[in-house]
Amino acid sequence: MNQISTRLGYAGILLWCIASLAYALYVQHVMGLDPCPLCILQRMAMMGIAAVAVVGLVWPKGRAVVSVLMLAPAGWGIATAARHVWIQNLPPEKVPECGAGFDFMREAFGLWEAIRVAFEGSGDCAEVDWSFVGLSMPAWVLIMFVGLAFAGLIIGFKKQP
Repeated sequence: MNQISTRLGYAGILLWCIASLAYALYVQHVMGLDPCPLCILQRMAMMGIAAVAVVGLVWPKGRAVVSVLMLAPAGWGIATAARHVWIQNLPPEKVPECGAGFDFMREAFGLWEAIRVAFEGSGDCAEVDWSFVGLSMPAWVLIMFVGLAFAGLIIGFKKQP
């Protein structure tokens, strides 16, 4: 894969991440659906993938390293989205109690403790406020993270012509 097609691949990943984050902000600020703590963690993972894609744009010769680096935020996104889907599919009596918002937890406990608590999920995370073709938003986000991880690997390890 030459440098131009490598850069185009990373540009595509970056644009996908930007579009996904823009839609998340649209859903939050226009549709009025506030993000739960797991949604915030998924947004952070998407931002991480976007940042790694920028590195790939700047350093196309390091595509194998960049692709491996992309697996960290993609894996984080897959884990949080899968956890979110799991919580949404729990029976009502098994859903965790609603907790504080992510911003409050971050200010009160610090970032790492807020992330740990957010990953446990809360009752807010169990609500399905949006769906498309029978899949909730976290399910679609899970599909996106898996696709972005595979796209990064393809860009990084495709044999050069």
